[in-house]
Amino acid sequence: MQNTANKLKESFQSFESWQERYQYIIEFGKKMGPMPLELKSEDNQVKGCQSKTWIFCRKNDDGTLEFLADSEAAISKGISALLLSVYSNQKAQDILTFPDSFIKELGIVEHLSMNRSNGLASMLKRIKNYALAYSLKN
Repeated sequence: MQNTANKLKESFQSFESWQERYQYIIEFGKKMGPMPLELKSEDNQVKGCQSKTWIFCRKNDDGTLEFLADSEAAISKGISALLLSVYSNQKAQDILTFPDSFIKELGIVEHLSMNRSNGLASMLKRIKNYALAYSLKN
């Protein structure tokens, strides 16, 4: 997880403007695989996001958690893709103990509207809640 977070941080530092960073976030979201339509249910919808955003989690055979996400808004989809690049295919306990300070280090939060910033926090909370639920099942 730390390697991925560090690579994201390096990528963000390589851009000179926030316009370039926003474009990077949007492009990052476009690279994320599609989420099956049947998973875009109210149960998987992230509450607190400005636009409809969904995050779904399933446990892989090796015990790691795989996250799928999608959003109706390009920037929200990109933000969820950034989070999933760090947290997906990791063990629940590792997700719970990994500090989310990398998000602040990317400098995203201060450049988002209040609603988008709340959406980011809601996405992160949903990922951590899934990890907690799966860690309690073991």
